Amino acid sequence: MPSQLVCRPERDLPVAVLTVSGTLDQLTGNALGAAVRRSLAGQPSRLLLDVSRLTVADPVAFGTFGAVVCQTAEFPNVPIVVCGADPGTSAALAAIPDCAGVERAVDCAAALADAKAQPEPDRVRVRFRPVPEACRQVRQLVGQTCDRWHRTDVASTATLIATELVANVVRHAHTTMEFTLAQQDGHLTMAVRDGSRHVPRPLDPALTDAGGRGLRLIRELSAAWGVLPVSDGKVVWTHLLPALP
Repeated sequence: MPSQLVCRPERDLPVAVLTVSGTLDQLTGNALGAAVRRSLAGQPSRLLLDVSRLTVADPVAFGTFGAVVCQTAEFPNVPIVVCGADPGTSAALAAIPDCAGVERAVDCAAALADAKAQPEPDRVRVRFRPVPEACRQVRQLVGQTCDRWHRTDVASTATLIATELVANVVRHAHTTMEFTLAQQDGHLTMAVRDGSRHVPRPLDPALTDAGGRGLRLIRELSAAWGVLPVSDGKVVWTHLLPALP
């Protein structure tokens, strides 16, 4: 009989809780990785992974989870807490080098209470329709938010990048999008989540080409950028560092 693994989101924001039950083995390891990636794509302040009802049949399957931890270390860089693990699950997790930074908690309720008590980063989330007007709306949003956060040092760059991020969805994805602007420890992060699984790639257009420069511009103006694939689409993200004095 095939193994079964159920990954059920219990909460999304500001603290995400993902309950995992069933059997983890080579067949179900990818399902765990996809579920964790999808929870992280919402950019919660913390992700709690409740594994109190999980049976680990093959510890090697935790390698997929470790790969997700590495993939998301730069974005969204969300602390992950594995709670309720039995001794066998804890040992299997400890054996995965990529999971060394994953926190562990005995009690999920206590871990949730602790997570709720942590300060949240400054964050703005807005949903846009895939219409040209969204570009003007996101420019206005970013400009006003940078002014409110006293981030005039990066306001013009952030506005330009945000416009290109949204414009790419309007031109290519054609789906409703969620734009997030956040700042923490002096770093400004912008991300756009859409419903297309097509992964964008920077082009090198000729001087006579009319388009194709959006992602190249994002790459050149950002300290870092990337694409986080999820089962129902993707998140394109960028990091901006404080401007030099």
